[in-house]
Amino acid sequence: MKIPPGNLASSDCLFCKIVAGDIPANRVYEDEFCIGFPDINPQAPTHLLIIPKQHIASTAKAEAEHSTLLGSLMSAAAKIARAEKLSKGYRIVVNTGDDGGQTVNHLHLHLLGGRHMNWPPG
Repeated sequence: MKIPPGNLASSDCLFCKIVAGDIPANRVYEDEFCIGFPDINPQAPTHLLIIPKQHIASTAKAEAEHSTLLGSLMSAAAKIARAEKLSKGYRIVVNTGDDGGQTVNHLHLHLLGGRHMNWPPG
């Protein structure tokens, strides 16, 4: 699998700086496409972020050529959930844009688990 062409990094992006190693993060997962690390403001006993190494501002900016990368994020979330022993269940959240609650303009998944999740979430 190959990362599609495009912005591999944005110099003013917090998550791109984490990917580059300029800002430390406790990486609990890493592969050729993404990294996973704990959220600094956890909303559940287990709350991890999974971010692509390639800079994509949000799902609104994702294109068809990002399909493999997007699939790898979901696969990574499942692997991390197994490693974190979230066998009773978990939630994967993707916030998109201001109204969607996105606070860092770099596509990322929230993996939440370790407690019962209520519905509706918002």
